[in-house]
Amino acid sequence: MGQQNGNAASYFVDRHVDEGQGGRTAFVECGAGGRSLTYAQLASEAGRMADLFQRHGISREDRAAMIVLDQIEFPVIFWGCLKAGVIPVPLNTLLSADYYEIILTDSRAKALFVSNELLPTVAPILGKLPDLRKVFVIGGESEGHLAFADELAKGEPSGTIAASADECAFWLYSSGSTGRPKGVRHVHGSLKATADTFGAQVLGARGDDLVLSAAKLFFAYGLGNAMTFPMAVGGAAALFKARPTPADMFAAMAEVKPTIFCGVPTLYAAMVAQMGDAAPAGTERLRLCVSAGEALPAEIGNRWKALTGVDIVDGVGSTEMLHIFLSNAPGNIVYGTSGVAVPGYAVRLVDEEGREVGPGEVGELLVDGPSAAENYWNQRDKSRATFEGRWTRTGDKYERTEDGRYVYCGRTDDMFKVSGIWVSPFEVEQALVTHPDVLEAAVVADRDEAGLEKPRAFVVLKNGASADGLEGALKEHVKAKVGAWKYPRRIDFVADLPKTATGKVQRFKLREGA
Repeated sequence: MGQQNGNAASYFVDRHVDEGQGGRTAFVECGAGGRSLTYAQLASEAGRMADLFQRHGISREDRAAMIVLDQIEFPVIFWGCLKAGVIPVPLNTLLSADYYEIILTDSRAKALFVSNELLPTVAPILGKLPDLRKVFVIGGESEGHLAFADELAKGEPSGTIAASADECAFWLYSSGSTGRPKGVRHVHGSLKATADTFGAQVLGARGDDLVLSAAKLFFAYGLGNAMTFPMAVGGAAALFKARPTPADMFAAMAEVKPTIFCGVPTLYAAMVAQMGDAAPAGTERLRLCVSAGEALPAEIGNRWKALTGVDIVDGVGSTEMLHIFLSNAPGNIVYGTSGVAVPGYAVRLVDEEGREVGPGEVGELLVDGPSAAENYWNQRDKSRATFEGRWTRTGDKYERTEDGRYVYCGRTDDMFKVSGIWVSPFEVEQALVTHPDVLEAAVVADRDEAGLEKPRAFVVLKNGASADGLEGALKEHVKAKVGAWKYPRRIDFVADLPKTATGKVQRFKLREGA
């Protein structure tokens, strides 16, 4: 249908076939026996989805939920939905049945596509969903449901329906780092907007790139990394199905030899801890690495660069903005900061009364850019509180330096005052992880005997490190790094930290358990 069609599938899928590039590889699966998919195959397979939907009574603008691992079927279903005008709703593959029931009920999804490995998790609630008509199972036994491969093969490929760039294309549910997730509604044009901004002007994505993203396709960061950015330029992505442990990531890198690797700070810290003094196999083609989800500690960025010779571009994005809008960039990296606004976006910092704050002051970050979501589904008050005209409230506290870079201070609800001065949990955490025995740290407010808020730290030690006598040493370490009044008055040594699937520390759980 040509590039005038505002349907995102026209630009990201059909265009490559129309331009004679259909034979290029779009996706490969990591692991033995991994499959691959060219752009022509993707266009054909995704084109069969319209027939599948028609046969099963799923109409334009109906929702189709996806509990799908990072495998070849994910892009087929996602782009097939867009080509047919059905709204795909990719869901976190690590949730419990109770959470799936909440989200599937909220979205009123009429169809569910689920990887066979995840069917046992969701099976107990399928009979409780009055809007759900059909369940399609990917791979393995379909357990009385529809086998996706069989149903897809029955159809004939069709074209891409005409759609406005401004109409709703897909939903993502927020990761829930602070509680119940929200359905975030995105339009067709937002996908190209992120490719034109971060993808083109920060990553500099190229047709010969092979991207490996530890961050999964079901959330905004991974969707850009492994679909939008490589597909915009006819590049390829390697899909990694399992949970991204350091050992598995090293194996995947050795197998596919990516040019771009995308992770989260937690994973980078764990990988650095296991690297020893040499870069692992598979890093020889790397030209750039990306981090988001939470701010990257300077210590981790510097260590990664020293070992691999490759910088980590650290930035901040959100489900509401679809991808990174504030970032460091190649040749302009200062570890410990989130960089500057990505070209195409504007940011500002405001205080509690909405007044802009100056350099050195802490304020909430607001962003204006072309990829902002329409709203939250069925949550009008939260939509009005977050989407203020052109500006979107991020809920992140930042400080702007004199030279215009932005330094992460924490979530709005994570910040607290000690002796009348704002304390950034992240600043204290970053100081803690510079200690050679510390792998990870999270800091929350904890009331002392006088009822005053003071920092409390939860610390994960590196393998082989002992907590004996370490609490006092860590307190002195923080005092020396960031100031005497910011040190944690109490330190708990723990085996791990509660996190979302995107790697964000769930500090609210630490506060609740404190």
